[in-house]
Amino acid sequence: MDGADGAASPDGSVGSAGPVGPVGPVGVGRADAAPGEERLTTREAAERLGVKPETVYAYVSRGQLTSHRRPGGRGSTFDAKEVDALIRRGGRREAAAPSGGDLVVRTGITLIDADRCYFRGVDATELAARYSYEEVADWLWTGRMRPGTRFTAPAEALAAARRSVAALPAHSGPMDRLRVAAIAAAAADPLRFDLSPDAVLDAARGLIPTLVDALPAAGRPVGEAGGGSGERGATALGSRETREARESREPDWRVGAAADGEDGRVAGATADGEGGRLVGTAADGEGDRLVGTPAGGEGGRPVETAADGEGGRFVGTAAGGEGGRFVERLWLRLTARPYDEPSLRVLEAALVLLIDHDLAASTLAARVAASARAHPYAVVSAGFGALDGPFHGAASGLAHRMLAEVLERGSAAAVVADHLRAGRRVPGLGHRLYPGEDPRARALFDMLARVPRAAEALAAAQDVVAATARHASLHANVDLALSVLSVATGMPVEAGETIFAVARTAGWIAHALEEYEERPMRMRPSGQYRGPRPPQPLP
Repeated sequence: MDGADGAASPDGSVGSAGPVGPVGPVGVGRADAAPGEERLTTREAAERLGVKPETVYAYVSRGQLTSHRRPGGRGSTFDAKEVDALIRRGGRREAAAPSGGDLVVRTGITLIDADRCYFRGVDATELAARYSYEEVADWLWTGRMRPGTRFTAPAEALAAARRSVAALPAHSGPMDRLRVAAIAAAAADPLRFDLSPDAVLDAARGLIPTLVDALPAAGRPVGEAGGGSGERGATALGSRETREARESREPDWRVGAAADGEDGRVAGATADGEGGRLVGTAADGEGDRLVGTPAGGEGGRPVETAADGEGGRFVGTAAGGEGGRFVERLWLRLTARPYDEPSLRVLEAALVLLIDHDLAASTLAARVAASARAHPYAVVSAGFGALDGPFHGAASGLAHRMLAEVLERGSAAAVVADHLRAGRRVPGLGHRLYPGEDPRARALFDMLARVPRAAEALAAAQDVVAATARHASLHANVDLALSVLSVATGMPVEAGETIFAVARTAGWIAHALEEYEERPMRMRPSGQYRGPRPPQPLP
């Protein structure tokens, strides 16, 4: 996913010139400017266009720009509105590719600089600490922060997506389900070809919750969770449940023992199946019950419990219920274990931090689709296609497996040694864009330290970093942090990829909105033919 470099780096970016574009240096008042008119010097016009000063004069000679001599006859000035209009017509020349041959695309979305990640100039870790995923996504698209923003899945699109997901074979994985859900949602939207900003935003605000709500609840057959008939042997994130998932759903909502280990009992449903409540006793034995929700409960209302005896309340919702927050509904698709607020905050922060990350392979694929004026559902589908590759979305799963092995064997050094002996990279370490520690990993680790059930997995991840440091100076990346969350909460191997895909959908939409303002089909490179020279004989 967001791993190291080379082939194993799913977020191995293709390069970015930083947040530039139509908003550039602002020219100061000029003596030759009409009232209310902004004039730019040649240097300022060149910077706004992303070209050399000589190219600005070439635009003048072609009649694409109009220049005026400054008072005193020294230098020329240009109308800022005329320069911006030229940018919108595609007159801006793309920056020259760096010596490494990477493609460079100008974007105003994400900047990675000095081991920090910024969304539109704002530190991503600060956004993750303060706002929800939906709030940040909407802000990234519109430039306006609207606290309390919630996305809602259109009923027709959700019904179509659930039917399509339920019809997939039992062995289908999460990316299969997300791709099918996106296609079904597109088919249910007859206005999907309207690429006006408002229409694209409406589609995006409906698509993201549709993707999540179309997935089956963890540990439940697809036909039950999706609300339709289909393969009943498949669970939410794959046909084979992990041991942790099986243990965590015996019964569906299992409340663990009290903090002092005394009598944290779990009672199953009544004999006649009515109610299906899971009832335990409080840590102090005073009768405060730990209550889950009915397996078939209506409305998905959260029920809070005090399982840890310290005020850190566990919260569960009815399987398949749609009444909770977005992050709650996603949790239910990832694990059958009940959630607590600290764990939910980690998942929410992960969603925010993974919204965008320069031009990763999937983001470039999304922009190419948008350049061809594909509708937003197709743009997201293009991103899913690239993400499904083993060198992109699979990175978090590798880190999950490694961390689970460390916990099973009780030794990070032995697991690291096995990877090195086999000539494999140690998953979850290093990133080509960060010489130091991945700031997203650092933020998630800080939050995970406040989740009691993550303590063991977090210590194992720290041991992996320490063991590897004896051989190479590699820092933890966001994949290792995600694996701590997934291992500690009984999520399956594919959970990190699902979190990444859902989160990055908002980023792809942001890039599509940006690309729709560019010249169509500009991302059409020319091939360098290396085959035999013609004429060749007919085969």
